[in-house]
Amino acid sequence: MEIRRAELRDMPRLIDLLNQVLMVHHNGRPDLFKPNCRKYNDEELAALIADDKRPIFVADIDGYVAGYAFCVLQQHVNDNVLTDIKTLYIDDLCVDETIRGKHIGRSLYEYVLGYAKEIGCYNVTLNVWACNESAMAFYQHCGLTPQKIGMEKIL
Repeated sequence: MEIRRAELRDMPRLIDLLNQVLMVHHNGRPDLFKPNCRKYNDEELAALIADDKRPIFVADIDGYVAGYAFCVLQQHVNDNVLTDIKTLYIDDLCVDETIRGKHIGRSLYEYVLGYAKEIGCYNVTLNVWACNESAMAFYQHCGLTPQKIGMEKIL
């Protein structure tokens, strides 16, 4: 398995995997997430692939994209209250649901950590939906701990 930056040729598989994540969220919170739609159109996804401040990494197994990690570089320069640290935010991490349990997600996560260290980040952060218990367990197993908790009251 090779972990590398996403390329335009990866778009069809990225779209398939993004749809898998969408359906996990829709099934967990149908009041918030629509089924059978796209997070990014082709133009938006192509722009993300080319954006060095929003790197996308893929787990490539003999030409088959088995998973991805969409990332975002964040830094609050001269903010009134936040320190000037550089953070790599994992916006989305997915492994094809048909081949989970083979440490592909862990490999992607470890690669992202190494990349973040290499470019001088202070930390790596992400959000996970409370309804996605398997993702929460995966991230806890990787050593992540809660930084903040979002709360809601449905009216």
